Amino acid sequence: MEVEVKLRLFDAANHSLLKEILSPFHLKKLNQKNVFYDSANGVLASQRAVLRLRSFSDNNDEITRCVLSLKAKAVLINGVSRVEEDEEEIEPLIGKQCVEEASKLGSIESRVIKRCKDEFGIDGEVGFVCLGGFENVREVYDWRGLKLEVDESKFSFGDCYEVECESDDPERVKRELEGFLKENGIDYKYSEMSKFAIFRAGKLP
Repeated sequence: MEVEVKLRLFDAANHSLLKEILSPFHLKKLNQKNVFYDSANGVLASQRAVLRLRSFSDNNDEITRCVLSLKAKAVLINGVSRVEEDEEEIEPLIGKQCVEEASKLGSIESRVIKRCKDEFGIDGEVGFVCLGGFENVREVYDWRGLKLEVDESKFSFGDCYEVECESDDPERVKRELEGFLKENGIDYKYSEMSKFAIFRAGKLP
């Protein structure tokens, strides 16, 4: 079970201000591309599951890492997200091929893909279809012993800004993070939708 605090920043100005304040604690920048898959008849969606292929690229747009994620039974309440998650790294070349041709996904050697077939009932003959996706720029910070992830998600219909922090004690982290944002005049609210839900809705929340 992945448990995260998710707070949505109001706009680009608040996003920039937060990055500036956190700059002494910066660890790394991650360029991510998120692509989602299901069967043509929506088997995963019907069971509240999401299959995501996330690619990480360097500044030259070369893919350096790929991670398959199967998420299920997501709940997002009062800025705290809880979701069952199974992640698996795959070879970047294989990931690139699957992005270019969704039908290849069903034939790769993968624990996550096997679960999609065995547990969720995706027919190997029917296979997978690509639902599309979006890009995300993630800045990672080590702040007061917490790993903060500040995201700029770039959808075809607009940009969305969010700060996330994974923790076993989300209420404590949320209090600490909210206090910090308020002290620094950063406008935010509790995230009400996952990035995938926003993508599927086709509009910003």
